This record gives sequence, structure tokens and C-alpha cells, in this order.
Amino acid sequence: MTLQVGDRAPDFTLPSDQNEPISLKDFLGKKVILYFYPKDNTPGCTRQACDFRDSLAQFANQNTIVLGISKDSPDRHKKFKQKYILPFTLLADENGDVCEAYGIINKKSLFGRTFLGIQRSTFLIDEKGNILAIWRKVKVTGHIKQVLDELNQR
Repeated sequence: MTLQVGDRAPDFTLPSDQNEPISLKDFLGKKVILYFYPKDNTPGCTRQACDFRDSLAQFANQNTIVLGISKDSPDRHKKFKQKYILPFTLLADENGDVCEAYGIINKKSLFGRTFLGIQRSTFLIDEKGNILAIWRKVKVTGHIKQVLDELNQR
């Protein structure tokens, strides 16, 4: 079953870039931008993380926090965060359970090889834990504007 706008966002607990457990329910009372990305330190993922970083004040003004999730380890996340001075939490979904729960594992192909990987996706979750908006197959260019536009309509 694919998640839809209005559905309850699946709760989870994952290790953060500080190797501390973080749960989605920890953020009830705030809006959450939950963005899934394929891999730390790749060009598109780095640009996306830096775009979120550069717009963080605008999100904070809307009582909104940003959480990034990939299958990278907490240690990899920590290095990525330090390298690009990312002021938000990155979560490690090493076994892919949360990615599965959000339905963002899809077939991808690269150099003629087919494999399962994370489809770049963003979920906007309201203060009560319900999904307000979903972006699948995200293109990095212009994505922050889409998310801010959606927030400004709320």
C-alpha cells in the first residue's frame, strides 16, 4: 500500500548522526520535512542537503524541522554533516525498514545494471503526525521552493 496525503506518517526510531535514537514522535507539535536521499557525499545528495541547510531559517520560521534519511551509517552521516556544516539531523536506516514503510525503495538502473535503491522523496508531516504533502522522484533543482510554497499555503 502506498502512503497518501492524509495518512498517518509511519513512526520509527533510528540512530542519528550522533548515534542517538531519534523517533518521529519526538517532533509532535512541529511540522517535519522528512526527506529520503540515496547516499551521502554524492553530487545530487550533497546539493539537496546544502539547499535544505541554506533554507533552514525559512523552515524554522514555519515551526518546521528537517530530517534527512538514507541507508548510510551514523558515522558516515556524521562526516557528511561536518563536511557541509549541516545544521539538521541525519538518520541512518541501514536495513531499509523505514524506507520500505514509506514506499521509497524502487528499481533503479545505472550503467545497464538494475538494482533496488532509494527514490529521492520528501514527506511533509503536520504537528499531529499526518502527511500533508508527498514529493516522489524529486528533482533537486527547485525542490526547496516547492516545499516552501506548500508550507506557505498552510
